[in-house]
Amino acid sequence: MSHLTIYPEDQPEQPSGVYTELDDIRRELGAIGVRFERVDASVALPDGAGQEEVLAAYRHVVEAERAAHGYEIVDVVRMRPDAPNAEQARKKFLAEHTHTEDESRILVEGSGCFYLRAGRRVLQIVCTRGDLISVPAEMRHWFDMGPRPLFAAIRFFERPDGWVGNFTGSDIADRFPRYAP
Repeated sequence: MSHLTIYPEDQPEQPSGVYTELDDIRRELGAIGVRFERVDASVALPDGAGQEEVLAAYRHVVEAERAAHGYEIVDVVRMRPDAPNAEQARKKFLAEHTHTEDESRILVEGSGCFYLRAGRRVLQIVCTRGDLISVPAEMRHWFDMGPRPLFAAIRFFERPDGWVGNFTGSDIADRFPRYAP
């Protein structure tokens, strides 16, 4: 189940709010410009499904999102616990970074955790199957897929060069609890 935990930036051991209801999560994330929605992600993916199979299974959701927001590029990242690059990928995404375009994702399998730094707060949102999250351009954030990652996300990009992270050099991510589903 999706849930949002809000921390003061300087007190990672002391949450100031925990939300599990969709309307509450939307309200809190919307206040910092993050779009959070639930979409139909009920299609089960076969073990070996690659990008084309995932996009075909969710064509209706993908086309609706592209039409509504003008995304040019769509791809899929699927991570399993036995992936040879899982540990390196986790480390890379655990570093705080920004993007010059919105980071929009729909989880269609498994779960992952975004950490968003806004003002003097860190908002930790655990995203599960069916969650659509769109982090605005230039928002400082990081992502934790957990020690045994299991997720598939459809990613949307405005430009053909896609996801480019601008790492801040901050060690803030090291001070907050890691995601351990």
